[in-house]
Amino acid sequence: TSSIMVQRLTYRRRLSYNTKSNKVRVVKTPGGKLTYQYMKKRASPARCGDTGKPLLGLARFRPRELSRISKRQKTVTRPYGGNLCGGAVRDRIVRAFLIEEQKIVKLLAAKK
Repeated sequence: TSSIMVQRLTYRRRLSYNTKSNKVRVVKTPGGKLTYQYMKKRASPARCGDTGKPLLGLARFRPRELSRISKRQKTVTRPYGGNLCGGAVRDRIVRAFLIEEQKIVKLLAAKK
């Protein structure tokens, strides 16, 4: 039975606990050594303020990255673009229209 020697690895930063912000993967360097490569946290999608659905047409970024990218990447060209999904905007427009129609109907009923 031949036992294979396993290379032990140490963290490259000072944080020594296996926390969410300290995730690593093992990578083999060109020199043949194994070393840790630090992983960034996955970005969650921007979500609709009304429905909570992920917004389409927007790239996923961590909050710090959002401050660095251009406005074009953070919005879509529509009212409430980048904050509400299309369905929610449509619902708001329809609701506002129906409320206005209701006001007109009340005025006509009051005149009669």
